[in-house]
Parts: sequence; C-alpha cells; structure tokens
Amino acid sequence: MSDSSTFIVERATTIAAPEPRIRALVDDFHHWRDWSPWEDADPDLNRTYSGPGSGVGARYDWEGNRRAGAGTMTITASEPGRVGIDLAFRKPFRNQNEVTFRLVPTGDTTEVTWRMTGRKNLFFKVFGFLFPMDRFIGPDFEKGLVRLKGRAEAAT
Repeated sequence: MSDSSTFIVERATTIAAPEPRIRALVDDFHHWRDWSPWEDADPDLNRTYSGPGSGVGARYDWEGNRRAGAGTMTITASEPGRVGIDLAFRKPFRNQNEVTFRLVPTGDTTEVTWRMTGRKNLFFKVFGFLFPMDRFIGPDFEKGLVRLKGRAEAAT
C-alpha cells in the first residue's frame, strides 16, 4: 500500500518476555482491557465478546462515547510470530483496516511490531494534511506497546 488513498501506521518495541506469553495477551480480546490504549477512552464502554475465547474467530465488539466510537475486531490469524486482526469501525466514521502484530523472538526478548493498514476514508482524504494517520494513531500504538510490555514483563 503506497498510493495516497491508503495508509500504514507501525510501531515496534522489545519486550523481555517469551513470544507465547505476548501472543496470548494479543489474541484474547479479554486481555486487551489490561493494555489497549483505547480501553480507558470511555469508562462505560459496552463490550461484547463472541466466537472462541481466543485465536482465529474470536470477536470483540465495542460501543462507547464519542472518543471510543464503535466497531468490531475479529482475529483472522494466530500462529507463532503473528496475530492478524480485521478491524471495522462504525463510529465516528466507517472504515475497514487490517491489523498485524509481528512477534519475533530474539533470545530472552521478543520484538513486537504493531501495524495497521487501510484505505483513507473521506474524512482523512479531506483533512489528511492536518491529521496524517501516523500522527493520529501512532501515539496510541506507542502507549499500547508500553502497556503491553509492562503486562507481559510483569507476568515473568
């Protein structure tokens, strides 16, 4: 994806924990309450979990205030080294994105890369010069990776 109608946001960190422990925190949406940067956007967030408890087919629907919005995440891949997620926003705007967590063991640590790709919706096409996706979403990814790191390392 490299044309002006698409975007890529990516952040990475190193976590001093084994890959399976980190993957378990990512591919079970119940754990996202512990580390996701958006879980504190609305204290009254309405969450619904469906499908298997974790892994491929697990689904998480949310609906909240204006800041939290509404949407669905569904795990499409869960294997050593990778978790793939289909992310569909309904509010504050409609958009479909692909999210990937790459988990690469490196000795006693794991390199974790959080990546989101998608098409720019009308809002971001019009206001993209003010709100580049990387600057809009990137800080949230950074916050989430810090929280994921803390959670995974605390379990050691």
